[in-house]
Amino acid sequence: MVRMSAEERRESVIRAATSEFARGGYYGTSTEAIAKRVGVSQPYLFRLFPSKKALFLAVAERCMQDTRRVFEEASEGLHGEEALHSMAEAYTRLIVEKPERLQMQLQTYVAVAAAEAAGDHEFGEMVRKGWVELWDTVHVPLGGDVSETTLFMACGMLINALAGMGFPPEHRVWEGLYESARLLNKRSEGA
Repeated sequence: MVRMSAEERRESVIRAATSEFARGGYYGTSTEAIAKRVGVSQPYLFRLFPSKKALFLAVAERCMQDTRRVFEEASEGLHGEEALHSMAEAYTRLIVEKPERLQMQLQTYVAVAAAEAAGDHEFGEMVRKGWVELWDTVHVPLGGDVSETTLFMACGMLINALAGMGFPPEHRVWEGLYESARLLNKRSEGA
Protein backbone atom coordinates (compact mmCIF):
# COMPACT_ATOMS: atom_id res chain seq x y z
CA MET A 1 0.00 0.00 0.00
CA VAL A 2 1.34 3.41 -1.00
CA ARG A 3 1.36 6.00 1.75
CA MET A 4 0.04 9.48 1.01
CA SER A 5 2.20 12.49 1.61
CA ALA A 6 0.96 15.13 4.04
CA GLU A 7 0.03 17.33 1.06
CA GLU A 8 -1.96 14.52 -0.58
CA ARG A 9 -3.68 13.81 2.73
CA ARG A 10 -4.40 17.53 3.11
CA GLU A 11 -6.07 17.51 -0.33
CA SER A 12 -8.12 14.47 0.68
CA VAL A 13 -9.24 16.28 3.80
CA ILE A 14 -10.22 19.38 1.81
CA ARG A 15 -12.31 17.26 -0.59
CA ALA A 16 -14.01 15.40 2.26
CA ALA A 17 -14.56 18.60 4.23
CA THR A 18 -16.08 20.24 1.14
CA SER A 19 -18.72 17.52 0.97
CA GLU A 20 -19.38 17.56 4.71
CA PHE A 21 -19.49 21.35 5.11
CA ALA A 22 -21.61 21.70 1.95
CA ARG A 23 -24.20 19.41 3.48
CA GLY A 24 -24.10 20.48 7.13
CA GLY A 25 -22.57 23.95 7.18
CA TYR A 26 -19.91 25.14 9.58
CA TYR A 27 -21.93 24.71 12.76
CA GLY A 28 -23.63 21.46 11.74
CA THR A 29 -20.49 19.58 10.69
CA SER A 30 -18.20 17.82 13.11
CA THR A 31 -14.49 17.36 12.56
CA GLU A 32 -15.11 13.76 13.60
CA ALA A 33 -17.34 13.25 10.54
CA ILE A 34 -14.69 14.78 8.28
CA ALA A 35 -11.90 12.66 9.77
CA LYS A 36 -14.02 9.52 9.45
CA ARG A 37 -14.91 10.31 5.82
CA VAL A 38 -11.25 10.70 4.87
CA GLY A 39 -10.06 7.80 7.04
CA VAL A 40 -7.83 9.66 9.50
CA SER A 41 -7.96 10.30 13.21
CA GLN A 42 -9.11 13.64 14.58
CA PRO A 43 -5.66 14.32 16.06
CA TYR A 44 -4.14 13.80 12.59
CA LEU A 45 -6.77 16.10 11.09
CA PHE A 46 -5.72 18.79 13.58
CA ARG A 47 -2.07 18.33 12.61
CA LEU A 48 -3.05 19.28 9.06
CA PHE A 49 -5.44 22.07 10.09
CA PRO A 50 -5.07 23.65 13.55
CA SER A 51 -8.82 24.12 14.03
CA LYS A 52 -12.22 23.51 12.49
CA LYS A 53 -12.28 27.18 11.55
CA ALA A 54 -8.94 26.89 9.71
CA LEU A 55 -10.27 23.88 7.81
CA PHE A 56 -13.50 25.66 6.90
CA LEU A 57 -11.56 28.71 5.70
CA ALA A 58 -9.31 26.47 3.57
CA VAL A 59 -12.35 24.81 2.00
CA ALA A 60 -14.12 28.13 1.41
CA GLU A 61 -10.98 29.60 -0.15
CA ARG A 62 -10.59 26.56 -2.41
CA CYS A 63 -14.21 26.88 -3.50
CA MET A 64 -13.62 30.52 -4.46
CA GLN A 65 -10.34 29.68 -6.24
CA ASP A 66 -11.99 26.89 -8.23
CA THR A 67 -14.82 29.19 -9.30
CA ARG A 68 -12.34 31.88 -10.32
CA ARG A 69 -10.40 29.29 -12.34
CA VAL A 70 -13.62 28.24 -14.13
CA PHE A 71 -14.20 31.88 -15.14
CA GLU A 72 -10.58 32.35 -16.24
CA GLU A 73 -10.56 29.23 -18.39
CA ALA A 74 -13.98 29.94 -19.90
CA SER A 75 -13.10 33.52 -20.86
CA GLU A 76 -9.57 32.88 -22.12
CA GLY A 77 -9.13 34.76 -25.40
CA LEU A 78 -12.74 35.98 -25.36
CA HIS A 79 -14.20 39.43 -24.76
CA GLY A 80 -17.58 41.03 -24.27
CA GLU A 81 -20.67 38.99 -24.97
CA GLU A 82 -18.68 35.91 -26.05
CA ALA A 83 -16.86 35.90 -22.72
CA LEU A 84 -20.08 36.53 -20.82
CA HIS A 85 -21.88 33.55 -22.35
CA SER A 86 -18.87 31.27 -22.04
CA MET A 87 -18.43 32.13 -18.35
CA ALA A 88 -22.17 31.79 -17.66
CA GLU A 89 -22.26 28.38 -19.32
CA ALA A 90 -19.10 27.20 -17.55
CA TYR A 91 -20.39 28.30 -14.14
CA THR A 92 -23.78 26.72 -14.69
CA ARG A 93 -22.06 23.50 -15.76
CA LEU A 94 -19.91 23.62 -12.61
CA ILE A 95 -22.84 23.84 -10.23
CA VAL A 96 -24.83 21.23 -12.16
CA GLU A 97 -21.96 18.73 -12.31
CA LYS A 98 -20.61 19.47 -8.82
CA PRO A 99 -23.58 20.64 -6.73
CA GLU A 100 -21.50 20.51 -3.55
CA ARG A 101 -19.63 23.56 -4.89
CA LEU A 102 -22.85 25.57 -4.91
CA GLN A 103 -23.86 24.22 -1.53
CA MET A 104 -20.44 25.07 -0.08
CA GLN A 105 -20.64 28.57 -1.52
CA LEU A 106 -24.03 29.12 0.08
CA GLN A 107 -22.83 27.67 3.40
CA THR A 108 -19.87 30.06 3.27
CA TYR A 109 -22.15 33.09 3.09
CA VAL A 110 -24.20 31.78 6.03
CA ALA A 111 -21.02 31.21 8.05
CA VAL A 112 -19.83 34.75 7.33
CA ALA A 113 -23.09 36.25 8.55
CA ALA A 114 -23.12 34.11 11.70
CA ALA A 115 -19.45 34.74 12.49
CA GLU A 116 -19.72 38.48 12.00
CA ALA A 117 -22.83 38.62 14.17
CA ALA A 118 -20.67 36.99 16.87
CA GLY A 119 -17.85 39.51 16.34
CA ASP A 120 -15.52 37.25 14.30
CA HIS A 121 -14.57 39.00 11.06
CA GLU A 122 -11.98 36.54 9.71
CA PHE A 123 -14.53 34.57 7.65
CA GLY A 124 -15.88 37.74 6.12
CA GLU A 125 -12.48 39.19 5.30
CA MET A 126 -11.44 36.05 3.42
CA VAL A 127 -14.75 35.67 1.59
CA ARG A 128 -14.90 39.35 0.61
CA LYS A 129 -11.32 39.13 -0.68
CA GLY A 130 -12.29 36.07 -2.74
CA TRP A 131 -15.41 37.83 -4.01
CA VAL A 132 -13.35 40.83 -5.19
CA GLU A 133 -11.00 38.43 -6.99
CA LEU A 134 -14.01 36.80 -8.70
CA TRP A 135 -15.29 40.25 -9.64
CA ASP A 136 -11.93 41.20 -11.14
CA THR A 137 -11.72 37.90 -13.01
CA VAL A 138 -14.99 38.54 -14.86
CA HIS A 139 -14.63 42.32 -15.08
CA VAL A 140 -11.71 42.34 -17.54
CA PRO A 141 -13.23 39.95 -20.15
CA LEU A 142 -16.45 41.94 -19.96
CA GLY A 143 -14.52 44.96 -21.20
CA GLY A 144 -14.13 46.61 -17.81
CA ASP A 145 -17.83 47.51 -17.92
CA VAL A 146 -19.05 47.92 -14.34
CA SER A 147 -22.70 47.52 -15.33
CA GLU A 148 -22.04 44.28 -17.23
CA THR A 149 -19.94 42.90 -14.38
CA THR A 150 -22.63 43.79 -11.85
CA LEU A 151 -25.32 42.18 -13.99
CA PHE A 152 -23.23 39.05 -14.52
CA MET A 153 -22.50 38.66 -10.80
CA ALA A 154 -26.12 39.43 -9.89
CA CYS A 155 -27.39 36.80 -12.33
CA GLY A 156 -24.87 34.34 -10.89
CA MET A 157 -26.23 34.93 -7.40
CA LEU A 158 -29.79 34.52 -8.71
CA ILE A 159 -28.74 31.23 -10.32
CA ASN A 160 -27.25 30.19 -6.97
CA ALA A 161 -30.47 31.00 -5.13
CA LEU A 162 -32.77 29.32 -7.68
CA ALA A 163 -30.62 26.20 -7.92
CA GLY A 164 -30.20 26.09 -4.14
CA MET A 165 -33.96 26.21 -3.69
CA GLY A 166 -34.42 23.44 -6.25
CA PHE A 167 -36.48 25.29 -8.84
CA PRO A 168 -36.91 22.96 -11.83
CA PRO A 169 -35.38 24.21 -15.12
CA GLU A 170 -38.75 24.69 -16.79
CA HIS A 171 -40.06 26.99 -14.06
CA ARG A 172 -40.84 30.54 -15.19
CA VAL A 173 -38.35 32.05 -12.69
CA TRP A 174 -35.50 30.95 -14.98
CA GLU A 175 -36.88 32.78 -18.04
CA GLY A 176 -35.03 36.07 -17.58
CA LEU A 177 -31.55 34.54 -17.31
CA TYR A 178 -28.83 34.46 -19.93
CA GLU A 179 -29.72 32.05 -22.73
CA SER A 180 -26.54 30.03 -22.14
CA ALA A 181 -27.44 29.50 -18.47
CA ARG A 182 -31.04 28.56 -19.29
CA LEU A 183 -30.08 26.07 -22.00
CA LEU A 184 -27.48 24.33 -19.87
CA ASN A 185 -29.84 24.19 -16.91
CA LYS A 186 -32.47 22.53 -19.13
CA ARG A 187 -29.89 20.06 -20.47
CA SER A 188 -28.90 19.11 -16.93
CA GLU A 189 -32.40 17.93 -16.17
CA GLY A 190 -32.28 15.53 -19.10
CA ALA A 191 -28.90 14.15 -17.97
